[in-house]
Amino acid sequence: MSGDEIIRVCDLKKYYKDGLVKALDGVSVSINKGDVVAVIGPSGSGKSTLLRSLNLLEEPTSGKVFFEGVDITGSRVNVNIHRQKMGMVFQQFNLFPHMTVLRNMTLAPVKLLKIPEAEAKKYALELLDRVGLKDRADAYPTQLSGGQKQRVAIMRALCMHPDVMLFDEPTSALDPEMVGEVLDVMRELAAEGMTMAVVTHEMGFAREVANRVIFMENGKIIEQGTPKQIFGSPVSDRLKAFLAKVL
Repeated sequence: MSGDEIIRVCDLKKYYKDGLVKALDGVSVSINKGDVVAVIGPSGSGKSTLLRSLNLLEEPTSGKVFFEGVDITGSRVNVNIHRQKMGMVFQQFNLFPHMTVLRNMTLAPVKLLKIPEAEAKKYALELLDRVGLKDRADAYPTQLSGGQKQRVAIMRALCMHPDVMLFDEPTSALDPEMVGEVLDVMRELAAEGMTMAVVTHEMGFAREVANRVIFMENGKIIEQGTPKQIFGSPVSDRLKAFLAKVL
């Protein structure tokens, strides 16, 4: 791996139903420190499967995933240790409904990283303040809007001091007026140099914030390049047809 490479995926395959369904069909890609990689494509193209394979939430059928130089698909690797360095944000927030916002954010740092509770709370409150939600620290997830929940979910991931953030369609479950507030947080993270891989339907975000865009279909990477290349000068007919429908 190069010095700047954080993640490298080598010939990754994920098959279901004895190979009849090929969610991933030989994907290879690398992500460098500071990259913001947007993964786009039609539904069922393998985008989320690829993202979830980066931290082995999806167990690949074959292929390798290297994270910070370690083959985390290796049989003797404790993948949970490496997952602690990968923040994951899902479509459906995945907050614990019976815990306050603050407890949701401090649970993992205290239990897994052994950070003192007072220190974890201080950092969590700083993060909440940054996204305008410090006054909601003692609220429960059911008392929050969708946009607030997703902002909390992003800040919860940041509480673990991750080296990379993985976003699986983070705005797809939100009402349209709430999308902007979540994308603004992601823009700030990108501007600060956070390494990010984002599965998204938000083409404006991909065009504006990503430094690399990957277009997938049928479990394969069809085309990848800078936003200028992908949106301005697409090569494949399939990408041209896709962009004609979504732009």
